[in-house]
Amino acid sequence: MTFKQLTPEEERVILHKGTEAPYTGKYEKFSETGTYVCKRCGAPLYRSTDKFDAHCGWPAFDDEIAGAVKRIPDADGMRTEIECARCGAHLGHVFLGEELTEKDTRHCVNSISLEFIPAGDTAKTDTAIFAGGCFWGVEYYMQKIKGVISTDVGYTGGKTEKPTYKEVCAGNTGHYEAIEVVFDPAQTSYEAVAKMFFETHDPTQWNHQGPDWGEQYRSAVFYLNEEQKAIAQKLIGQLKEKGFKVVTELIPAKTFWKAEDYHQDYYEHKGATPYCHGYVKRF
Repeated sequence: MTFKQLTPEEERVILHKGTEAPYTGKYEKFSETGTYVCKRCGAPLYRSTDKFDAHCGWPAFDDEIAGAVKRIPDADGMRTEIECARCGAHLGHVFLGEELTEKDTRHCVNSISLEFIPAGDTAKTDTAIFAGGCFWGVEYYMQKIKGVISTDVGYTGGKTEKPTYKEVCAGNTGHYEAIEVVFDPAQTSYEAVAKMFFETHDPTQWNHQGPDWGEQYRSAVFYLNEEQKAIAQKLIGQLKEKGFKVVTELIPAKTFWKAEDYHQDYYEHKGATPYCHGYVKRF
């Protein structure tokens, strides 16, 4: 994963969980239309349509982009901290029950943790999340797509926070082995990445992939927005028209928990090729 170089003040807030002074941030009184992304990794976090003036001194949002923000207990034992789900950058805190909007939620975010992309501007990166059996094999093929910037394998879709590989394999976390793919939309598209996903695992197999069995090997698309959902639905429809009995699930993106380091770039480090995945042209 590629991170932006931060200034000392940005590091103080983003990496060391500091707080900028109230009423000093560039986005506190800011109402342009667009998307707020993580200052550290560029992941989309909030839409301008969910921003509101909470008169608190910091930008406030009553909703986040699905799967983009992770909530964890604050070290003070009272508040709930919010982080970028992709890179762990500190954003601020989330508060419930204040009745400031209909959603009754306030994400209180440091401006310094954000960057703003105006509506109509081309996003520098986009993200896709898939589950298709052993994440080693899925990553192997995703890395071959021109325009893919980075890949991380991990766990998502379940109930256990910060799961370990051992816990996921035990079958009681609800998590899938999954991959998060960050790509340059100027060089490839979500549809192209999704096609590679459907052509490098068997979307007709349930609870297993090749010789690997277990609920963590289920096939799923974790969509981050309605456009991704529609593209995945279209591709599944095309496969069904060709006679494939697709069991791939479509699930709103949830927190993505990065797997242990030894799982990352597994086949690259091993100098081997997947035993449970292979390319089969289906479109």
